[in-house]
Amino acid sequence: MEIQTVLTAFAALSQESRLKVFRLLVQRGAEGLAAGTIASQLGITPATMSHHLEQLSQAGLLSSRREGRSIIYSANYDTMQNLINFLLENCCAGQDKNDEKSDCCTEITTCSEFSTGSEPAAAPETVRQKT
Repeated sequence: MEIQTVLTAFAALSQESRLKVFRLLVQRGAEGLAAGTIASQLGITPATMSHHLEQLSQAGLLSSRREGRSIIYSANYDTMQNLINFLLENCCAGQDKNDEKSDCCTEITTCSEFSTGSEPAAAPETVRQKT
């Protein structure tokens, strides 16, 4: 993942309302939510919500689709997984990651792929995290 892409994504998530939007959509899965529903649930005006959704979309954190007159937004799990992997890629660099006595890394399970909605979710992916 390119460093500029990572910076853009984290810049988008560094604003409180956008972080709340993203977390809400992560919880909703591939089904997603309409922009108006997101605004209502978070108490954000429609104009402000439109701006936040645009910022998150430009950062690659959201996917959108039209359903009738509504635009449905959902979290882009591939981008989320890539950001997590980017943060962890140097975890325990220089140490034997298979050493059971090593306390620098533990395994965590993250979402891997929920973005299509028509396919079952893939099995969780295990990554290593520095503790």
